[in-house]
Amino acid sequence: MNSQTNPPHNADNPLITIQGSIERVTFHSESSGFCVLRIKVKNYRELITVIGSAVSVTAGEYVECLGFWTNDRQHGQQFKATVLKIVAPTTLDGIEKYLGSGMVKGIGPHFAKKLVKAFGELVFDVIEQSPERLLELPGIGKKRQQRVTNAWSEQKIIREIMVFLQSHGVGTSRSVRIYKTYGEEAIKKVREILIS
Repeated sequence: MNSQTNPPHNADNPLITIQGSIERVTFHSESSGFCVLRIKVKNYRELITVIGSAVSVTAGEYVECLGFWTNDRQHGQQFKATVLKIVAPTTLDGIEKYLGSGMVKGIGPHFAKKLVKAFGELVFDVIEQSPERLLELPGIGKKRQQRVTNAWSEQKIIREIMVFLQSHGVGTSRSVRIYKTYGEEAIKKVREILIS
């Protein structure tokens, strides 16, 4: 992609993938998952408007979107995501924004900075596989450590369910409805349907 102010638009555009950080959640419906996001995409000067579906979205998270460019009469150029998934950022600044976004209960911007300073790029592994190491940081007790690891596990379950459903050909908006209906049982229910 070249540096440009406006993304290319062509009705014949094939599905493409874009990635970026969510700068603003303009709209998100918890019941349907429909969302309108403003994301910062590398090589674009302006923020990109992305429309799609997701169980939950928070400013600061990184998204990978598979979709196509469209021109809405009222809202102008938009990227319509047929698949929208949250991906872990890879830069330290991105990791800090991601953790400080409010997505993981118990981690705000200040604590995110401490985590990244202490554990660097390994911070996700520490939270997931060695959560007791969080107690090494000043200002974190057993209660907060538990809240962080529980919230992280909950987000991981949501991501796994969405990946599972989408890998079985279920679209994002339908995946959101299935998750809202069955929660953590979603994978089990879909497997039962596939087997029968």
